[in-house]
Amino acid sequence: MKKGIITRNKPEKSLLVHLQKTAGRNNTGRITIRHRGGGSRMLWRQVSFGQDRLDETAKVTSIEYDPNRNAYIMLAEYADGAKQYMLAPQSVHVGDEVVIAEKAEIKAGNRMKLKNIPAGEFVHNIELQPGGGGKLVRSAGAAAKVEAHEGKYTQVVFPSSEIRRIQSECFATIGAVSNPEFMYGRVKNAGHKRLKGRRPHVKGTAMNPVDHPHGGGEGSTPVGLKYPKTPWGKHALGVKTRKAKKWTNTFIVQRRKKKKKK
Repeated sequence: MKKGIITRNKPEKSLLVHLQKTAGRNNTGRITIRHRGGGSRMLWRQVSFGQDRLDETAKVTSIEYDPNRNAYIMLAEYADGAKQYMLAPQSVHVGDEVVIAEKAEIKAGNRMKLKNIPAGEFVHNIELQPGGGGKLVRSAGAAAKVEAHEGKYTQVVFPSSEIRRIQSECFATIGAVSNPEFMYGRVKNAGHKRLKGRRPHVKGTAMNPVDHPHGGGEGSTPVGLKYPKTPWGKHALGVKTRKAKKWTNTFIVQRRKKKKKK
């Protein structure tokens, strides 16, 4: 799906919400994420990731750009005139019909339970718990593969190569997410980054030793440490971020494959 597929420039007003920006600050006003602030004014599109209207066919009336995510969204209209934003899959065009049901036709854009999706099909916007709404595989160009069905679970291969068991009663949408060309995009200039709400940041090697562990030295010198550090002295690269006792770890069949160091 290329950028030329976008059919509407102005969003649906009834599905817009104004959200106040935080500029990287938490509820107490402290900066918890650095280098955030400014940026273009953006209205939040109310995108449905769940299954609000079961067994109702909707017609795709437009495919639009969403400044809040890297994938395109589609505007679906029901027979009673109700409208809803959804993630736009690849190969879905204006005029197509989509449906959310327990069992439906295997067609891009249709949403159904994992137990009714045959092995080998690509899916996205997958639930973690039945009725919880799609949480997994929602970024541009992403798609997971239904590997096998075993009992009340379905094995799914994720884009990271991780294989995980998910309850077969969970819903998923057929097809891959739109805008796969997003990964080839490049930041044109500094102003382009500022419009996205990213403020400038200074390299640690350009600072003084009192300001950063990488600072100091004459000219362009290496960090001078066994491993890169954050300004607060913690490991900056190769740190595992997944919690060791996370409740979903029991459903992992095979961990993602590690990239070999060159």
